[in-house]
Amino acid sequence: MTMPANGGADRRTDSVLTALSSTPVPVGNMDANGTVPVPVNSNYGLRLSPKKDHKPENYEDFQSEFSPLLFSALERHLPPNLLNAPREVKFNHMLDILRRYWNEGERRRVKQHSLYRERIMSSYQPLYRELYELNPSSFFVPSFINAFMANDDVSRNQSIRNIMSEPVPGVLTFDMLLPDFCSKMLAEVENYEKWIMETKSATIRPNTMNKFGVVLDDFGMEPMLEKLIEDFIRDISKIFFIDVGGYALDSHHGFVVEYGVDRDLELGFHVDDSEVTLNVCLGKQFAGGELYFRGVRCEKHMHTESQPEEIFEYSHVPGRAVIHRGRHRHGARPTTAGNRVNLLIWCRSAVFRELRKHMNESTTRWCGECQREKRERLDRAVAEKKEELMWNRILRLR
Repeated sequence: MTMPANGGADRRTDSVLTALSSTPVPVGNMDANGTVPVPVNSNYGLRLSPKKDHKPENYEDFQSEFSPLLFSALERHLPPNLLNAPREVKFNHMLDILRRYWNEGERRRVKQHSLYRERIMSSYQPLYRELYELNPSSFFVPSFINAFMANDDVSRNQSIRNIMSEPVPGVLTFDMLLPDFCSKMLAEVENYEKWIMETKSATIRPNTMNKFGVVLDDFGMEPMLEKLIEDFIRDISKIFFIDVGGYALDSHHGFVVEYGVDRDLELGFHVDDSEVTLNVCLGKQFAGGELYFRGVRCEKHMHTESQPEEIFEYSHVPGRAVIHRGRHRHGARPTTAGNRVNLLIWCRSAVFRELRKHMNESTTRWCGECQREKRERLDRAVAEKKEELMWNRILRLR
């Protein structure tokens, strides 16, 4: 499994819900220091089951070491007496909860990485500042924007389905990025890499498998990517990936990877550290580099054989996106000529990761092998029942 270089904070929040479902947490009004005081006899904890019809607040204007999307996802798990509390009270309440369950080592690493990002953003001068704030009309092709314009959920869901191609179950492709955006993003990444070399700055690569590429969140693009997920990717995931937490994406790892003769040539067979992965080719001129998919698997069945219907190869086209479950096994063929650059966003859900701890992996409905074994068990049970009925009938006739 590939793992992000800066995913410690996100992974640590995975265990928050269970830890707090039976633990007293502070409830009440904030004191002069902006914290929520702990009442003497508080029994309130986060609820493991969310209040699904509750519309959460937006926390983008609050500053903390956690993603604003995490607060929105966590809000549905607040106890009833806090669901309609002032937004600032809810924010401080959840922030106190999250911080309480971090050990000192985790806090230190997060703080160090935060300082690392601050140093970069205080010195690096962007080439195209318009890339750092989401602007759909200058980012996306019209067909992609129009698919999200419907006023009601039913119409919007159908229009999103209409722009999708699904060449193999669980792998969806669609036109997304304008050529001008792709060109500017390529130039921005090259400008950042040039700045790294000139200033001899340390850089963190996207994951353990890629030696080339950059983390977009590290030099200021995190807010733009969060907005992209909130306004667009989450709607797609709610339709196609609800079984792996697509309904509650609350954090991400955004990066660009580079392939070519003088870069990474290929990518080995793996799964992503994500619930949902968005992968968009930015260019440039290249040959090869196809993605090969081999079915969705849980941890138990990671190395099982693929079924014929699960085998698929996808050829990259600049501006065209492919989106799939993180647990969908895949790899990249060698890039045989030129250079290929792709933008990836690993979208995660701390809520889903926590709930998975309470699932029976042997019946995981998103794992192809689990479902095949389940069908085989059902077929055997039906065959055995038929045979039993047949023999009962024979014995009666005697």
